[in-house]
Amino acid sequence: MGEFTHFNNRGEAVMVDVSEKKQTVREAIAAGTITMSRACFLKLAEGGMGKGDVLGVARIAGIMGAKKTSELIPLCHVLNLSKVELEFFLLEQECAVKAVCTVRTVGKTGVEMEALTGVSTALLTIYDMCKAVDKSMEIGNICLEKKTGGKSGIYQRQMESGEQ
Repeated sequence: MGEFTHFNNRGEAVMVDVSEKKQTVREAIAAGTITMSRACFLKLAEGGMGKGDVLGVARIAGIMGAKKTSELIPLCHVLNLSKVELEFFLLEQECAVKAVCTVRTVGKTGVEMEALTGVSTALLTIYDMCKAVDKSMEIGNICLEKKTGGKSGIYQRQMESGEQ
């Protein structure tokens, strides 16, 4: 297990110095879900929400969120992102939408926070656009699924039994 990297030897919060790191292709994939009532799920799936294309708007919001991560998370580096992609999967049995955000760059630091911010922003946007139909929606299971590049190499989340 590694050490916390955002503190100096006096315990003060600092931005990690990445100036000596090598530039590599870095990619991160994060996922999360929003669960809703059957009525809300069916309305969303059929494109019947009064505010328009919920998943289309959530896709743009997720991309924007990933791009603005350094403005939201205090010690994140400003990154030049090469790719931000949002995919949505309708999980009919669970009345849920799974969002998956993939972020890529060539740089000296990873894009895990950008992927996590992208998926979170997309799910929050779905909530915002559907709350008139169902205020009891739940956002959860937000996690890093995979990351590649950099000194620490590949991380792949181990699936627990029953997960999709």
